[in-house]
Amino acid sequence: MTDLGLKAKDFKTDQEVRWCPGCGDYAILAAVQGFMPELGIPRENIVFISGIGCSSRFPYYMNTYGMHSIHGRAPAIATGLSSSRPDLSVWVITGDGDALSIGGNHLIHALRRNVNLKILLFNNRIYGLTKGQYSPTSELGKITKSTPMGSLDYPFNPVSLALGAEASFVARTLDSDRKHLTSVLRAAADHKGTALVEIYQNCNIFNDGAFDVLKDNDTRDDWTIRMEHGQPLRFGAGGRKAVVHSESGAFTVAEDVADDDPRIIVHDAHTDDPAYAFSLSRLSSLDARYAPMGVFRDVDRPVYDELMGAQLADAAVKADSSGLGRDDAALDVLLAGTDTWTVG
Repeated sequence: MTDLGLKAKDFKTDQEVRWCPGCGDYAILAAVQGFMPELGIPRENIVFISGIGCSSRFPYYMNTYGMHSIHGRAPAIATGLSSSRPDLSVWVITGDGDALSIGGNHLIHALRRNVNLKILLFNNRIYGLTKGQYSPTSELGKITKSTPMGSLDYPFNPVSLALGAEASFVARTLDSDRKHLTSVLRAAADHKGTALVEIYQNCNIFNDGAFDVLKDNDTRDDWTIRMEHGQPLRFGAGGRKAVVHSESGAFTVAEDVADDDPRIIVHDAHTDDPAYAFSLSRLSSLDARYAPMGVFRDVDRPVYDELMGAQLADAAVKADSSGLGRDDAALDVLLAGTDTWTVG
């Protein structure tokens, strides 16, 4: 990376930041602005694209190029930009409602294609901008303005969804843990292809305290499972808890496990089979308070942008060999195609 002498202040705009006082988005914004200089990329080569929602005001506050696009379509717009401009660093900012409801289709296809995008999904488990309706990640039975008797929908697990789409990089972090958030952003930026980072983010107006168990000093160690590649998955006070293989082969949590217990899982973020990372993501189904944090999966896969570029380069070579100019050859192929016939 090249040191361009940029500082966090260089990525701040003159726009008034308009989120509710105490919103977790402030912490994420500060972390991203503080991290951007590490990229060593000129601001004019960085683009933030968002959809609709509280998180989607993000491009206004980043002194880079940006687009506040339409509801749920940020991954589609970012796919077009990244594919046509591989020299750019393209970031998508979205929320649990924007990405997983109207935008669910665009999200999973960007992930499966492995477009060179970095997607930050702010998850506060509620609709904030439209004033407190339940979202695709709200827990079963959630009482909100739109579900006064409790939500009947079983919630999405964004990490499980991404891994089911075989995303090549998936991670989770927390808005208030600046050090961990920055380390995850760094890993996502280094990844070639689509990187999805779920960020647990507190909405202190409509869903305050949703992640208090992970923030309170008295409880966070008992529920936060910190994943570090090559390290055993131990957690809790004194490391008394561990993620282990159960008798059925599934992952579960056990207490008072000896260090030499062969059942303990040693984290491997580079396992090619997504089933391993998927099993980790399902630990929250044992108890919703369990929160694996860090990089679930980081593997190499062909990048969509590069594959498309190779096809275009091959087409250009064929056009040159045809004796026609590239534009004429392309038009000739378009008009004639391969499915023509003669009448009469």
